[in-house]
Amino acid sequence: MKTHEQSHVRADGQTPDRGDVEKREHDHTADAGRDDAIAVTTEGLPGWLDPVVRAARTVEPRQLSRFLPPENGAGRQSAVLILFGEGERGPELLLMERSGSLRSHAGQPSFPGGALDPEDGDQATTGPLRAALREAEEETGLDPHGVQLFGVLPRLYIPVSSFVVTPVLGWWRVPSPVGVVDPAETARVFTVPVADLTDPANRVTTVHPSGHLGPAFLVESALVWGFTAGVIDRVLHFAGWERPWDRSRQVPLDWRA
Repeated sequence: MKTHEQSHVRADGQTPDRGDVEKREHDHTADAGRDDAIAVTTEGLPGWLDPVVRAARTVEPRQLSRFLPPENGAGRQSAVLILFGEGERGPELLLMERSGSLRSHAGQPSFPGGALDPEDGDQATTGPLRAALREAEEETGLDPHGVQLFGVLPRLYIPVSSFVVTPVLGWWRVPSPVGVVDPAETARVFTVPVADLTDPANRVTTVHPSGHLGPAFLVESALVWGFTAGVIDRVLHFAGWERPWDRSRQVPLDWRA
């Protein structure tokens, strides 16, 4: 049986055994509403998440994206929640579609998430964890008490909006009802089976008017592209779940994208 760990993590994905924070002796379920330490633990995860846990511990920033945070520290700190659940068709991911009236990334499918608030705490340690859970609750109605955080990926950068994004990995240990909380922010909330994300028939390459090419997914009546699709693509790859797909199958993006 594998050994489970619980610890704090830094926003760059490094764990305390790399010298940052002492390990705690007791597990605390991730809780967005408490003032004490927020935990990241692999205790009790389903076995199918093991490849994701291993990938989160070993992946390097450049293996995830060519867009990394500016060295001068510029950029707005934010976090997203990559939430794995288990539905009728097996493992699935929670996604949402942003409102078409938003100033940035309008109408795009995305992970729940957003900018860090001062009350989230230290942006280099537990701030992104709290922000990911808080934003998910505000946008989808997710109950954070039912979420177990089990890993953090390296921070990435979205140049078009200047967001420095910490992807936080979660297991939907106790599922709760989700849906649109504020139509001004969210158009819809939905889950996507991992089986659909790995299906070659649902995979395409998007072509931005700038000429940039990127992975995308045609799932749940949506085109998932951009930052969200890029992270999903890399998670599938490093978890060993990716199946060969036709990268020459292209979908052009609107000039407003």
